[in-house]
Amino acid sequence: MGDDRAAELAATLERYLGYRQAVDEGVRPWSDLVEFFTDDAVFIDPAWGRIEGIDEIRAFLVDSMTGIEDWTFPVDHLYVDGDEVIVKFRQVLPDGRQQSGYSTLLYAGGGKFRYEEDLLNMAHVLEDLRASGWEPPAGMSPPPRSPVRDFSRPS
Repeated sequence: MGDDRAAELAATLERYLGYRQAVDEGVRPWSDLVEFFTDDAVFIDPAWGRIEGIDEIRAFLVDSMTGIEDWTFPVDHLYVDGDEVIVKFRQVLPDGRQQSGYSTLLYAGGGKFRYEEDLLNMAHVLEDLRASGWEPPAGMSPPPRSPVRDFSRPS
């Protein structure tokens, strides 16, 4: 990766992390993160499966994150190798229970990513939700019953 592209990616990651922090602080909605994706981006979520295209990603972020505004997702580490970025984060429930997660992002240039794959141990997530007594609020959208599990990266 050339020095200019590496600097561009570093600046993009600084903005991206700032957005994530603003989301955790309740200043921005998750749907604002679409600013960081190409129009044809692919997003892989452990519960919702494969989401393709910016409009679908925006709808997914609204549907999947509405009702959990009091959860936080602090970033612990970033690992960068060329255009591939791995974000090590935690999902923190209101009662303090936490799960470890990873996002893999592929940088497309121009301040945008073309792919994100999020990984969480969903067995742990569900166990912690049950143990905490958390209930989805009225109107919260559930994930699809049969999500598309194709995690292939766009060519």
